[in-house]
Amino acid sequence: EVQLVESGGGLVQAGGSLRLSCAASGFTFDDYNLGWFRQAPGKEREGVSCIVSSSGNTYYTDSIKGRFTISSDNAKNTVYLQMNSLKPEDTAVYYCAADRFCGASWFHREAEYDYRGQGAQVTVSS
Repeated sequence: EVQLVESGGGLVQAGGSLRLSCAASGFTFDDYNLGWFRQAPGKEREGVSCIVSSSGNTYYTDSIKGRFTISSDNAKNTVYLQMNSLKPEDTAVYYCAADRFCGASWFHREAEYDYRGQGAQVTVSS
């Protein structure tokens, strides 16, 4: 059974930092790329970032470039999202996801990701 379990969400003031973690199990880490998307109340789902499992190449949506960093520890089957300089507009539920594709298709997509976690709430106060 595929499982993606997020941790590390919480409440932080604007300008602060949080690190999300996602522990993956139930599939071969190299077969899927991992990443993050978020959904704020009343807004559409937004792809945030992904990392290519085979190469380590990373992709980011424009609104978080320079502030968020995605990384992975293949030995631990874990992917991280370091979020710095957080803004109130970053408030959302952040989901870890696994998909066969990582790149432009991670963002602005209609289709569901192959797998997703249960989500972690991130709230940034002004």
